[in-house]
Amino acid sequence: MRPARPEERDLPRVLAPVILGSDFCCYAYIRCFWEAYGVKPIVLASADIKSVRSAFCDFRVISGIDQPEVLLPELERLGDELIAQGKIPFLVGCGDHYARQVSEHKQQIEERWYTPYLDFELLDDITQKERFYQICEEIGIPYPKTVFLDCGDKTAQVDDGGFTYPVIAKPSNSAAWHYAEFPGQKKVYLIRSREELEALYRQLQDTSYDKLLIVQEFIPGDDTQIRILSTYVDAACDPVFMVGGRVVLEDHSPTAIGNPAVIVSEQLDQVSDDALRFMRHVGYRGMANFDVKFDERDGTYKFFEINTRPGRSSMFVHQAGVNFAQVQVDDVLMGKRVPRITDTEPFIYTTVPPYVVKRSVDDPAIRKQVLDGFKTGVTRYALDWPQDCARQRFWSKVTYYHQIDKFRKYFWGAGAQGLA
Repeated sequence: MRPARPEERDLPRVLAPVILGSDFCCYAYIRCFWEAYGVKPIVLASADIKSVRSAFCDFRVISGIDQPEVLLPELERLGDELIAQGKIPFLVGCGDHYARQVSEHKQQIEERWYTPYLDFELLDDITQKERFYQICEEIGIPYPKTVFLDCGDKTAQVDDGGFTYPVIAKPSNSAAWHYAEFPGQKKVYLIRSREELEALYRQLQDTSYDKLLIVQEFIPGDDTQIRILSTYVDAACDPVFMVGGRVVLEDHSPTAIGNPAVIVSEQLDQVSDDALRFMRHVGYRGMANFDVKFDERDGTYKFFEINTRPGRSSMFVHQAGVNFAQVQVDDVLMGKRVPRITDTEPFIYTTVPPYVVKRSVDDPAIRKQVLDGFKTGVTRYALDWPQDCARQRFWSKVTYYHQIDKFRKYFWGAGAQGLA
């Protein structure tokens, strides 16, 4: 049986955080839990990611942990073990597939665990991108013109919406996409002709992915037109924090395309207002991440999606001075009404070294701002934590400088454009 809420003074002794997944978000969580409570979370990962294997966590590699038939028995076993030790299990995760699994089995999981995830009915509704755009239409939030292709219909033909090429194509269900493996798989496709779109659609009709493929008008502009908003709303749908940034540069490798590589803090009042209106409309509670792009043709910020969990780049929230792990513990475990955090710090988040910024960012003012930030300490690498062990710091640097090879292969001279 799940333990009762503790006294706040007992949290450093009894709190037992467990993190599912081992990406950059995981490392941000590790740091947040240690700095807030002095506790080392347990990380359950399907692979040994050495740059994330921190001295401040108990990193466990479990084959198949991203599959429900492995995950659920392990959470049951681990939950019982922690409770027997007098601990209070608190479960968080990284990535859409973990969010979906925990949400879908939340009633079972909450017999032992506290967890900040949405109930499945709401998560399943708003993470289907066609439904997300329908809600945006209902409440007047701008979004790109969109059509949907059913990959489960093996006889359907392409409807490209009559859009001018290039167009964007991406899966409507990222959790299902995670499990559908096929040659050339990408997170997002920039499609330059109808023939290219038809070839992709035929390929998907032959895979296990039976959800919708989104075909969307391409919003002009490079990576610097992308905006990102990370937020947390409490049980009353009141915001605890809303931290925004301008994406200066994105990853352009096929499996990570669209992941922010450089983010500069920016006050996003209109985006924040629209995001809060969306969350209040659907009755949202918890942490969310919105991807948006500024459309210079009409001066609007067009919404692409909501991620019902912290984003991969959530270290930028920590850089802004917000301990997002503590916010979730205060709200979900302690039942506290957390006052809104408005006094945040300016930040520049990066996963790439200065050389990549010099070669990749065309805007001279933004490029100078980021490069100057390396000298002043405002620009900070997401996996750089001076307190961590030599092993983690070595592998984090390997990951850092490997970005030069990735950008040389996939971006420089390739004429790539910003995708969302």
